Amino acid sequence: MKKEATIFLTAIMFLTRLPVPKNIDHSATYLQKSPKYFPFVGSIVALLSIIPFVLLHKFIATDIAIIAMMITSILTTGCFHEDGFADTCDAFGGGWTKEKILAIMKDSRLGTYGVAGLVLMLATKFLVLKVLITFLSFTQNTEIQLYILFIAIVMAAHSSSRLMSILVIQSQQYVTADDGSKSKPLASKKLNATELLVAIFFALFPCIMLPLGSLFALPAMLIATYLMANYFNKWIGGYTGDCLGTVQQVTEIVFYFSILIVWKFI
Repeated sequence: MKKEATIFLTAIMFLTRLPVPKNIDHSATYLQKSPKYFPFVGSIVALLSIIPFVLLHKFIATDIAIIAMMITSILTTGCFHEDGFADTCDAFGGGWTKEKILAIMKDSRLGTYGVAGLVLMLATKFLVLKVLITFLSFTQNTEIQLYILFIAIVMAAHSSSRLMSILVIQSQQYVTADDGSKSKPLASKKLNATELLVAIFFALFPCIMLPLGSLFALPAMLIATYLMANYFNKWIGGYTGDCLGTVQQVTEIVFYFSILIVWKFI
């Protein structure tokens, strides 16, 4: 149990800015096993983000509540995934060879593609969440039902999108121009079958609170992940840590869009 607790806390330390005991470090041994808890960490991030949303949605306004939720998520993770998304936009937008793409990705400076991609991604997330909460407001009988369903949606989006990143780790080769990358230990040893099942369980658990038709979102996320993984593999022969952040951000939005399409049009 002590070993599993250390692995879980390592996942917390790697993906978030949440405090962990001082004895938890970036041990490669524990970091290699930590991805099985990534979806669970996603659920924690979602729950923390929901708190300001509920308070501000009830007493102020929906738009401000959504912005507060997004800010809380970003602060909780230290902009970890968003930074990866922006770097990926810069690298694949400005690079035409594997070497150039990896060099741009390693550069800490943010370019035009990164800024444009980040703004558009955050704006898309905000708008789809706004449409989703507006739709739920008209379909749920009580405010409590609305909040329960919205909490389940956000938790499921955060947990399952982190599972998509794990699937890339499991199926693709890690490449980087930086031997000191934080993500490199994750790729040196893939999860075994039991550990992968643990990750799947934590990813799908929040979905039990959603209507059955909502599971349509999962194939949509898998398709998006497959297309992104193939694109990365075509240009750089695998993935980097920034690519994993991109997969998480994109598939989180795909989840929201899929839920909205299923509930509104099917």
